[in-house]
Amino acid sequence: MNKAKIVTAAERFVRARLEKEYSGHDWWHAYRVARTAKTIALNIGADAFVCELAALLHDVADEKVCGNEAEGLRQVGDWLAAHDVEEDVSCHVLEIIAAMSYKGGGRPPMRTLEGKAVQDADRLDAIGAIGIARAFAYSGAHEQPIHDPELPPRSEMTYEEYRSGRSTAINHFYEKLLKLKDTMNTDYGKMLAAERHDAMERFLRRFFWEWEGEI
Repeated sequence: MNKAKIVTAAERFVRARLEKEYSGHDWWHAYRVARTAKTIALNIGADAFVCELAALLHDVADEKVCGNEAEGLRQVGDWLAAHDVEEDVSCHVLEIIAAMSYKGGGRPPMRTLEGKAVQDADRLDAIGAIGIARAFAYSGAHEQPIHDPELPPRSEMTYEEYRSGRSTAINHFYEKLLKLKDTMNTDYGKMLAAERHDAMERFLRRFFWEWEGEI
């Protein structure tokens, strides 16, 4: 199994699938998550190849992108088999992808060190400066407003409400993004998340000042 060739092929596959995705789950999201996952893996002693491969492929099976998670996972599995990825690696990658999505919170913890690294990397890309940009890209793609003071953030949601209920870009910070710091699995992820969380809080303070015309 030539790991370098498999990673290169995965990059081509994911780029072709996601280059026209404009909700913040595009190729460059996969690119960033893969590199962050690899960095975390090297810091915590996880398998960097499994982490990078799972991170690259994770949104191919995301229902927000493909519409049907089961079908997306089947396609990822077919791709792994077609590229002669060893069965134990393939099963591990598919397990990580199937378990990593936020889906409103309250999901079981990741089983493996590699899963924890990839999930941390994905959540890190949802916060900080990149996370702020992606929040507004996602809301725009789903025809949600920037902010509506008459529409408060939702505190308790079913998965269906989280995915399809009416919300705003600013509400998304309170419904998900500001909660992610406390969901990190690894110490390295927690360190990076603290810095990015602070950046979001500074942004929100500035946003509300400007919204009210105070500065």
